[in-house]
Amino acid sequence: MMAVLARSTLKTLGVITVLVAAFVAAGVSLFKLTVGGAIALYFVVWWTLLFAVLPLRNQPETRPTHVVPGQDPGAPAAPRLREKAIWTTLVAGAAFLIALAVFPLTGL
Repeated sequence: MMAVLARSTLKTLGVITVLVAAFVAAGVSLFKLTVGGAIALYFVVWWTLLFAVLPLRNQPETRPTHVVPGQDPGAPAAPRLREKAIWTTLVAGAAFLIALAVFPLTGL
């Protein structure tokens, strides 16, 4: 399923746009945020979680014929960045909504 959604850059951007719009709309309607505030908070959560998702399932290139001069030996053979962008959007959306639900309990 994820491979189908991440097949092209335009399809990936479309999926991410729809998901972000849904999470921001939920933040605005359920938690009384402004649109700008919801977008800003979601962006911070997304950007932070991106660095947690990037190293997942990376395998270094082990075929000597595919390594180019100057390439880092730990560079991933197939980084799957479009899939990771979608996963980051989903995980960040869940973290965003959980944080918004917890904020009132902490007095924030």
